[in-house]
Amino acid sequence: MKLPAVVDLERTAAMIFDTDGVITDTARAHAAAWKRVFDAFLRERAGRSGERLQPFDTDEDYLRHLDGKSRTDGVRDFLGSRGITPDPGTVAEITARKDAFFLAEIHEHGVASFPSTAELVRELRRRGVRTAAVSASRNCAEVLHAAGADGLFDVRVDGVDIARLGLAGKPDPALFLQAIRRLGVTPGETVVVEDSLAGVRAGRRGRFRLVIGVDRHGQREALRAAGADLVVTDLAHLRLHGRRRESLAPHL
Repeated sequence: MKLPAVVDLERTAAMIFDTDGVITDTARAHAAAWKRVFDAFLRERAGRSGERLQPFDTDEDYLRHLDGKSRTDGVRDFLGSRGITPDPGTVAEITARKDAFFLAEIHEHGVASFPSTAELVRELRRRGVRTAAVSASRNCAEVLHAAGADGLFDVRVDGVDIARLGLAGKPDPALFLQAIRRLGVTPGETVVVEDSLAGVRAGRRGRFRLVIGVDRHGQREALRAAGADLVVTDLAHLRLHGRRRESLAPHL
């Protein structure tokens, strides 16, 4: 019999949630936007050089090279996998086009949040645990607002902060560390919830108390290998024990 995944809230001051794939069901929209821009770039390059370049795969390439990473790191990683070293201007052009495609997609079709995540966050707040949303995307605020989830979190750290503060992208834990600074808590009393391998690695490198992997893509073993303490297919499978004992700092 499989034991439930349990989080002890008496030892937990805060939980940090990745946005795309954990809070909102937007990973597919990101992957589709990346495919649109990368395939156009690769076709144009092949037409000039005569090279035969493999198109972007919305499953394998997105998960391996882009999921959870900053836009610029993801572009360099993916193009590097095709033997291409892009100049800064090319990276900027690709990321700008991708953003335009992604925003058009969410404006046309909207954004759905995962109901189990929203319910978990509400219950955490009822039990005195603070919450943060993090994302490598500059569009995080708009995505959370479109999903009706922006009011659920005490703190948001995203791609705008990466650019403004010069933060390193995942798998560096800088995003998570910035979130706990704003929350006024420590890594040892904070839980990280991630669906990307880069995000799980960031949580492990930051020495957070618990790293929970959400397996949306059949990556259970890979998430565990990356450092996840617990892996669930949906946050509805997570069980909370107790409540935060001492009162937490006021909302920032």
